[in-house]
Amino acid sequence: MQNEEMTVLEEFTNEEIKNLIYTIRGKQVMLDSDVARLYHYETKNINKAMKRTIERFPEDFCFQLKEDEVANLRFQIGTSSLEKI
Repeated sequence: MQNEEMTVLEEFTNEEIKNLIYTIRGKQVMLDSDVARLYHYETKNINKAMKRTIERFPEDFCFQLKEDEVANLRFQIGTSSLEKI
């Protein structure tokens, strides 16, 4: 008999979603991994889909975090010193 993995679809409250939104460079943003969790996809698939249809998005729709921004989020995830809404 094959091992079957059970997929658990998370439900998010409005408050939990608000906690996934950060203000970085003056813009309200979500990490790609959090968007993937919200839509029940793998992060790599969210990124592939976005890249395949890049013309549908505004030029400033996404950006790569700088090293210090990544370090800040890693160091204080959940209580980041980056401003949350």
